[in-house]
Amino acid sequence: MEEEIDLILDMAEESMKNAYTHLEEELTKIRAGKANPILLDSVKVEYYGSQVPLSQVANVNSLDPRTLTVQPWEKGMIEPIERGIINSNLGFAPQNNGESIIISIPALTEDRRKSLCKQARAEGETAKISIRNSRKEANDNIKKLQKDGYPEDGAKIAEENVQKQTDAFIKNIDALVVKKESDIMTI
Repeated sequence: MEEEIDLILDMAEESMKNAYTHLEEELTKIRAGKANPILLDSVKVEYYGSQVPLSQVANVNSLDPRTLTVQPWEKGMIEPIERGIINSNLGFAPQNNGESIIISIPALTEDRRKSLCKQARAEGETAKISIRNSRKEANDNIKKLQKDGYPEDGAKIAEENVQKQTDAFIKNIDALVVKKESDIMTI
């Protein structure tokens, strides 16, 4: 039965790690006022009749904190890339210079910054809910084992370990969200 408890704890930790990793990915998509190539990760471009990610047809680089450049690998891809950026509804106005595409990232307004902070907090809350669901699932599995004859003391210790994992991950999530909010609010 000890192996089953260890398995339950490992599964809960893995699930919590996945929630944390997902939050990190989602927060990188939230714009913090600086030009970051990740901002264009969601852009799809038509390439020989199929939609492909921008990263498969061009290099995306950051020239300075307010400018991104997109250098297509094939010169004929400039127009489709430009259309893909416009159609992605990111609010960018790409400028085509014949060889590459330049995207100026506008400065964020105070209202937009507050809105992005709210979005970051919402992503953090979603991650916390996922962590709590992992805790509940682990505790339910521990209770099932207890009904099957696992000692009550052992079950109590296992539940305390699950709670410690939960607390640690929630603390890390809070720190990550606070860091993202400070990035967003920094002009």
